[in-house]
Amino acid sequence: MITCENLVKIYKTAEVEVVALQGLNLQLNEGEMVAVIGNSGSGKSTLLNMLGGLDRPSAGRLTIAGKDMLKLTDKEQNVYKRETVGFIWQNKSRNLVPYLTARENVEIPMLLHDRKKKRLRAIELLEAVGLGSRTGHKLQQLSGGEQQRVAIAIALANRPKLLLADEPTGALDTQTSDQIMALLRKLNREMGLTIVIVTHDLDLAKQVQRVVLIRDGRTSSEMILRTDEREAEDASGEETELDTHIEYAVMDRSGRIQVPERYLEAVGAKDADKVLLRLEEDHIVLRPIAQAGKTGG
Repeated sequence: MITCENLVKIYKTAEVEVVALQGLNLQLNEGEMVAVIGNSGSGKSTLLNMLGGLDRPSAGRLTIAGKDMLKLTDKEQNVYKRETVGFIWQNKSRNLVPYLTARENVEIPMLLHDRKKKRLRAIELLEAVGLGSRTGHKLQQLSGGEQQRVAIAIALANRPKLLLADEPTGALDTQTSDQIMALLRKLNREMGLTIVIVTHDLDLAKQVQRVVLIRDGRTSSEMILRTDEREAEDASGEETELDTHIEYAVMDRSGRIQVPERYLEAVGAKDADKVLLRLEEDHIVLRPIAQAGKTGG
């Protein structure tokens, strides 16, 4: 569904040049539900804009649903945004028109398609997100969680293949956040939607099968949900940021990886410019040079 290879994004102004993505690699299969996490400035929002067709990569390769995003004309890019991708924003004002009812909000994306059937389609979508009894309510009559459900219905209006969610639960309490995540998992399971969620919330990330961590504009590691006790044993007792997941370093075609920062801190190598590299039987050892003379792992 999605292939990113050596993806680069450079923002330029008259006085400064900012490299937001520095050779990011990522692959997502159709029907996957993935969380992308990273600190502020890591590049996760830039990646979301690339996937949504809101911005173009500066270099590299990006294909989505068979479309080469670097070669699309402006017209083709607009068609992509209208027909292939749906967006859920953290800021509800980007999703919702406050003086319209829930049903009327969902009808807006369908003004260019299915005009005769838009009312029926809007009601069906609101029922799918659990708001079948609230279709005629104005936004001020809906709770924050209900408004976000309307936003999800809007994102689904034109039957997208890819659903992108930018901090979809950022303004909600924990209980409501869990309800929204349960709804997204239901849509992923029943509709086969490919869903990408950008968040900084590790608790939210725990609720998906696969978590991609971005650091300094590159994918640094991935965490895959543990499915049985044997996988937990195979992890050799290593602690991850998500105790429900197993962490894997991401290696590009040149063999480069990013060692998670907390591992470097634990062995005193966070600020080192080089480490000792050694092959020992069936594993590779990375060790700070100051510890090179010491024995043990």
